[in-house]
Amino acid sequence: MQTKSQAKLGIGVVGCGNISMTYLRNAALFGGLELRACADISADMAALRAKEYGIRALGVDALLADPEIDLVLNLTIPAAHFDVSFSALSAGKHVFTEKPLATSASDGRRLVAEAAERGLRLGSAPDTFLGAAGRRARRLMDEGAIGRAVTGTAFMMGRGMEHWHPNPQFYYQPGGGPVFDMGPYYLTMLVNLLGPVGRVMAMATKGQEERLITAEGPFKNTTFKVGTPTNVLSLLEFRSGATVTFGASWDVFKHSNHPIELHGTEGSLRLPDPDTFGGTVSLSERGGDWQDFASESELYGARNWPYAAPDRANYRMLGVADLVRSLETGAAPRASGNLALHVLEIMEATLRSGETKSPVAIAGDVAQPALLTEDEARTLLA
Repeated sequence: MQTKSQAKLGIGVVGCGNISMTYLRNAALFGGLELRACADISADMAALRAKEYGIRALGVDALLADPEIDLVLNLTIPAAHFDVSFSALSAGKHVFTEKPLATSASDGRRLVAEAAERGLRLGSAPDTFLGAAGRRARRLMDEGAIGRAVTGTAFMMGRGMEHWHPNPQFYYQPGGGPVFDMGPYYLTMLVNLLGPVGRVMAMATKGQEERLITAEGPFKNTTFKVGTPTNVLSLLEFRSGATVTFGASWDVFKHSNHPIELHGTEGSLRLPDPDTFGGTVSLSERGGDWQDFASESELYGARNWPYAAPDRANYRMLGVADLVRSLETGAAPRASGNLALHVLEIMEATLRSGETKSPVAIAGDVAQPALLTEDEARTLLA
């Protein structure tokens, strides 16, 4: 059993499902933090993870009360994010949560306010924008490679979950859908590159009123009703003046749109899937041929995940390590609660605009996160 070290921040994981394996595996890559305990609604699942990673299995209340735990890593389902994060903050713990920050902007604002009032750090996934591809794109933008950003596109399109997930119904209910499920990756990357959004206009539809589950499992060949839009097209107006079309759909069989493209007064920038830390960034200067910047040899860009997605660079926990370092430096964590709240407000405004068929202004503001320099990125390693 690990003992408390003053040099390291003690991490307690709440939620021991599939995503937890990624964080738990990656924790060893980073310095300044130490896994100490885990908890889950299933005691058996917590015991399994505890055995795998040499940490203690506790009940949730016991973990929140444990003096060995300095930061709670909230990996529960989205519907539980607010309750677990708020309880952890109330217990005096720093928090890093999986996305989204909460299922409503009002709950997100409560979390940000609670953390600020208690002088605690609050962070949230996604932290993929801190990977090699995101850092490269941010450097190019900051260097003026495309000049002043004018317009762009971002597309997250596919066929949804029912062909591979044995119990996909919850993805298609309020609080789910492609905007809330996958939107955080795209919107966080865009805010990282362009700054905050000021206004959203959107149209939202359902491709099908019912979905047929074809994945193996107890619900195979049964149907369920769709309770939230599955096809959303929006126009994001950034405070900088740039306008970006963002499309999120689970009604597309196949497409050839690039995940993100940005176009400015001096050129164009093309980004890979923002749900990975790596991939190739491409730059066209004033209409010239694309220059490719591969990330496999860059820090947090190498393909490192041996199963499920072997073509991916997956360094989840990077945002946690940056938050831990922020406690030493006094700087704001980059994958912050404030950034996640702004993204949550964008998503909520997008769906509201789709319902009302009117533009929706984004209240509040957020500072563009600071660039993670290559030297800073290296200092986060164990």
